[in-house]
Amino acid sequence: MELNQRVAVVTGAGSGIGRALALAFGREGMRVALADLDETGMAETAGLVHGQGGEALAVRTDVADRASVQALADRAFAAFGRVHVLCNNAGVATSGGIEAATHQDWQWVLGVNLWGVIHGLEAFLPRMIAQEEPGHIVNTASMAGLIASQGLGVYNTSKYAVVGLSETLAKDLRPYGLGVSVLCPMGVSTRIRDSERSRPPGLRNTTTAKADPVELIGRSLAPEEVAAMVLDAIRADRLYVITHDEGLEPLRRRFQRMEHAILERKR
Repeated sequence: MELNQRVAVVTGAGSGIGRALALAFGREGMRVALADLDETGMAETAGLVHGQGGEALAVRTDVADRASVQALADRAFAAFGRVHVLCNNAGVATSGGIEAATHQDWQWVLGVNLWGVIHGLEAFLPRMIAQEEPGHIVNTASMAGLIASQGLGVYNTSKYAVVGLSETLAKDLRPYGLGVSVLCPMGVSTRIRDSERSRPPGLRNTTTAKADPVELIGRSLAPEEVAAMVLDAIRADRLYVITHDEGLEPLRRRFQRMEHAILERKR
């Protein structure tokens, strides 16, 4: 897919992977619509895009709110006329055992991580299909959407759902010439462990003590490295963007356990 002179939308663009994606798209000659609740961070991202000669539109957006994402789509199409790449990237995380999770934990994490992706598809996809032009959807999941980790149950649930959604979406959109990638990173140097800063007051967890963060295996990559992998996947129309070689062995073990379950049943 040719990126120059095309339009990208990136949610969670105020920092981390979202900012790196926006800057990478800008360097490719794309116009970029930025979305985030963090208006200061988003303004910094827009300034960086402008500083490298690109064009950026910043729109305060709560991806958990369908109307807010619809307003983002309206602004993006009004400003640029087209959208070719949609990155449903905004995400939050919480840790702790599922037995200790509150209803507010579930609402908050699923609202951003899963419903944020769904809202993005609802708002943008019909118009992207109607354009009848090449396009691509990037949904940010996690290695936690492929491998379950103790203490990340709520987060795992949201990311497993995003992986399954993306795998099906890739099949559904093939007739329209739209590609799909699902980004499944392990450790990346972002502020996701500080997600509580953006939790709405009405969804605060006030009933349980804050759990210790889960220790991640493998290296911690720079967001710019991950963004480069995403651009490669868009160009190659590659579904899975698995950023860490360290993920290969846990994935093998998971599918070996599945194979073993089938073979054991047949004995």
